[in-house]
Amino acid sequence: MNKYSKRREALLYHAKPTPGKIQIVPTKKYATQRDLSLAYSPGVAEPCLEIAKDVNNVYKYTAKGNLVAVISNGTAVLGLGDIGPEASKPVMEGKALLFKIFAGIDVFDIEVGTKDINAFIETVKNIAPTFGGINLEDIKAPESFEIERRLVEELNIPVMHDDQHGTAIISSAALLNALELAKKKTTEVKVVVSGAGSAALACANLYILLGVKPENIIMFDKDGVLSVERTDLSDLQKRYTHGKAGITLAEALIGADVFLGLSAGNILTPEMLLGMAKNPIVFAMANPIPEIDYDLAIATRKDIIMATGRSDHPNQVNNVLGFPYIFRGALDVRATKINEEMKMAAVHALAELAKEPVPEQVNIAYGETRLNFGKDYIIPKPFDPRLITHVAPAVAKAAMNSGVALNPITDWDKYEEELLERLGSDNKMVRLLTNRAKTDPKRVVFAEADHLDVLKAAQIAYEEGIARPILLGNKELILELKEELGFDADVPIFDPKTKEEDERRMQYADTYWKSRQRRGISLLDAQKWMRERNYFAAMMVNEGDADAMVSGYSRSYPSTVKPLMQLIGKAPGITLIATTNMMMTNRGPMFLSDTAINPNPTADELAKIALMTAKTVRMFGMEPVIAMVSFSNFGSSSHESATKVREAVAYLHKYYPDLIVDGEIQTDFALNQEMLENKFPFSKLAGKKVNTLVFPNLEAANINYKLLKELYKVDSIGPIMLGMEKAVHIFQLGASVEEMVNMVAVAVVDAQEKEKRKKVSAK
Repeated sequence: MNKYSKRREALLYHAKPTPGKIQIVPTKKYATQRDLSLAYSPGVAEPCLEIAKDVNNVYKYTAKGNLVAVISNGTAVLGLGDIGPEASKPVMEGKALLFKIFAGIDVFDIEVGTKDINAFIETVKNIAPTFGGINLEDIKAPESFEIERRLVEELNIPVMHDDQHGTAIISSAALLNALELAKKKTTEVKVVVSGAGSAALACANLYILLGVKPENIIMFDKDGVLSVERTDLSDLQKRYTHGKAGITLAEALIGADVFLGLSAGNILTPEMLLGMAKNPIVFAMANPIPEIDYDLAIATRKDIIMATGRSDHPNQVNNVLGFPYIFRGALDVRATKINEEMKMAAVHALAELAKEPVPEQVNIAYGETRLNFGKDYIIPKPFDPRLITHVAPAVAKAAMNSGVALNPITDWDKYEEELLERLGSDNKMVRLLTNRAKTDPKRVVFAEADHLDVLKAAQIAYEEGIARPILLGNKELILELKEELGFDADVPIFDPKTKEEDERRMQYADTYWKSRQRRGISLLDAQKWMRERNYFAAMMVNEGDADAMVSGYSRSYPSTVKPLMQLIGKAPGITLIATTNMMMTNRGPMFLSDTAINPNPTADELAKIALMTAKTVRMFGMEPVIAMVSFSNFGSSSHESATKVREAVAYLHKYYPDLIVDGEIQTDFALNQEMLENKFPFSKLAGKKVNTLVFPNLEAANINYKLLKELYKVDSIGPIMLGMEKAVHIFQLGASVEEMVNMVAVAVVDAQEKEKRKKVSAK
């Protein structure tokens, strides 16, 4: 994408359909006059009076306990510098979004129009009664240090400047594990730091708490080494004036054990790296260009242990590993501050988590056979769902042990359950899905690429590294649309109807005819059909000219699926094709089957649909918990619609006893754990969180998924084809660009899985 197109897309993202990235959503009923009278006057007077009696009741009756302010004056915004409070707002809204999706914390972003330290501090103090915590952001040093110090001292709620401490906490966890792998002691290592801003100073401070000796830290800024001869240093920087005046970065690195870079790209040369000690630890965290290129670094030193700030290399030092969970733990015990004990608890929790066996969901997301503690895995991955249950409780316990917790937790098992529930309210599965696709992008045919939205989806899939698009359609029109979109990548374009494709088209037609000539297909029919994009695209996949295909944006589902059924067919051992939709609900991803193919499946077919859906659920790194739903509960009706579900469940219980599946059961009982355990404690679903619903017929499944999608704006991925021999998937008619990109990711992951199975069977 050219610079203009990238800029336009970024601006459109923030402007449409509603300006900004966050909104306020009511958490109480408001439909009736009674509701409104309780929400406001006169009912609201009662909690006001209770809070007036005891100010701590504000946590009982208001949202204060889960509300954080992200506050900036815009003096050090990302790499943009001092651009002012209004210009910083998009970044602060982005931080608010991360708080919400990773830890379920609500946020108001506050942009303060002053550079005066005292005025800024007074503003924050005056609004502090609204909030349960304060996250300071993008405030330039050295003012940021003084602002944070005073607010921590003068407020009785958690305050943290994440630019400093977030990076320090994550890199400290990485350092602990890197030193363990390098077999080095914190008390003995020599550390060279490039950068002397707030993040670098906070990192150095925390390294000292880990045991690194201050005199073993040599620090540089843009003007050279920090030494006692320098007269331009802040009081905080003077702590690190152990460098010899005039020494260069290259000289300081001779024999050094650790390089910490929080400065500028490409300042660490291979020669400097070669001068470091055995098993050097390099944290090159300048963004977007690290102090030394990752590939260059590992090619220069085979014994290097390296981390960067980038997601496309191992060991990403990403603040999202820390701040959501640190504030989560602090808020949940009503900590009066975030102290050093809480920060160190987060450090050790992150370091220890990297040593534990990695869930299959994380391995799948990152395309790894098995992530193991080692040089390429010294800190957890940002998508690891265990972060909230490891870091937040560690921080909460540290707050309690250090005497700053006003609301101690007593039931830690219940607390962990509450934390896990907070993870169900976002689209982590989409991020996991696309991340997995990026690990091994496949060739995907877009059969309707001369439609603007389809081409836009192909562009995003290409630029995000999800897939390698092959475009079908009117070539002239596609080229015009590409220019309009700024899609300047050189990707293959084919028009099956042109003379240019005569040879390929005839070859495909001949192959298809030979496979179907005894089923009423003539060579002329085959040649005619190969002019149609869906037939041509399917044959590209069949013949190995592509790995997957997507279609259906401009045509009805039945007309799109027909050629796929004729040309692709079922996978080996499969007798039934079905579909499932993955719905991104507030309780987490839910799979609904069969939503598009089988109108009235038999008991045998329902069992097969359940088994295929289970396989797909596992493909996404989840363990299936399947409710076979009906209007009946465990034999309460003898109607044939309920009976066939009951028979399907009996078959699954007999032949697949390890599969967590039960029914027939009504949907409300399946989804309400308390109701289910009270009424049907014998069920295999009791005590389990259902994530898959198999419906008795197409009518029920299709109505339900579309009702969820439209009525509650639940994001949907699907229908995902089940049982096909190749990775072919169908868009819903008129699907959005986002929905199509998600389906492309599904197609890529499906192709990856089919490739793996083929390799296994070949052995």
